[in-house]
Amino acid sequence: MSADSGFWIALVALALASYACRVAGFLLMGLVTITPRIEAALRATPLGVMIGIVMPSAASGRLPEVAGLVVVIGVMKLTGRDLAAALCGAATVALCRRLGI
Repeated sequence: MSADSGFWIALVALALASYACRVAGFLLMGLVTITPRIEAALRATPLGVMIGIVMPSAASGRLPEVAGLVVVIGVMKLTGRDLAAALCGAATVALCRRLGI
């Protein structure tokens, strides 16, 4: 399998853009005074991103996605660990799809 040069140029450009965004965010946040309000917003950002990723799938109403969302909520309530909840939810969706549910 071979890739043309356009693919490699796009891949490198996207990697550089991603890296530039991360570095710029790190450098710019060094100039910001962290107040309690900004800290609360930064702590809420991962939850907002997860909701943005999960809700369109869950809103479709298909059983695997709804079951995964229920598992995520349950694991979060039991453990309070977001990574464990995300992994359990993804495993639930994969299992439901594998079983043809």
